[in-house]
Amino acid sequence: MYTGFAEIYDELMADVDYEAWADFYCKMMEGFGIRGGKLAECACGTGGLTLPLFRHGFHVTGVDLSQDMLWRAAQKARAQGMAIPFVRQDMRQLRLHRPMDAVLATCDGVNYLLDDVDVLEFFSSAYRALRPGGGLFFDISTPHKLREVLGNQIICEDLPKITYFWQNSFSDKTKVLDMHLCFFVKQEDGSYKRIDETQKQKAHPLRHLSDLLYQSGFDRVTVFGDGRLEPPRESERRWHFAAIRRADPASMA
Repeated sequence: MYTGFAEIYDELMADVDYEAWADFYCKMMEGFGIRGGKLAECACGTGGLTLPLFRHGFHVTGVDLSQDMLWRAAQKARAQGMAIPFVRQDMRQLRLHRPMDAVLATCDGVNYLLDDVDVLEFFSSAYRALRPGGGLFFDISTPHKLREVLGNQIICEDLPKITYFWQNSFSDKTKVLDMHLCFFVKQEDGSYKRIDETQKQKAHPLRHLSDLLYQSGFDRVTVFGDGRLEPPRESERRWHFAAIRRADPASMA
């Protein structure tokens, strides 16, 4: 996944305010008593959010399946003098050296998990990676966004260096959005390089994800609206989840 896509990802995401996104996550974590410490960011991509989280004082580990994405993230961190480890792992099978204070999966990471088995594997993996009292924090594109905003649409854009065509189809039966993207990237000699990318995202119901979090052992499951530390609305395009690993019985004695 994201082999050729990695080279153009940052340009496509240039309008995303990662600093504000990191600020929001830090405020969300503070509400659960997490103000620093060790943090693993799953599906970290090219490190757009990883680096701002580091600047907030967290000891961050970036995790992703794409070696190309991780290479670009490491280059950006090195250029800014940041000692951030980036490791290639499946977030459903996290293997970290030390217990984390927080595990994050941002920018639709959980949408790419297409069935309950995969979601439960990730939740259970994150639970094991956390210290007692640590938290899992993630966001998803809502069913409303995948069905009504992106579903069955053709999106085209002509940027200075990239022209792309994005064709989507949403299945009401499977609740999966199929995305077919075709990019034409301008080269130095004036020619264009074609990159094709196919992705799938699942429209996960809010209550169902909450139930799976409790099933995985988490407590204090809370859902926030799109960039707001307030209850979510059905019509929103993004929901943010927080869940806390229960304290071990021995620590409560």
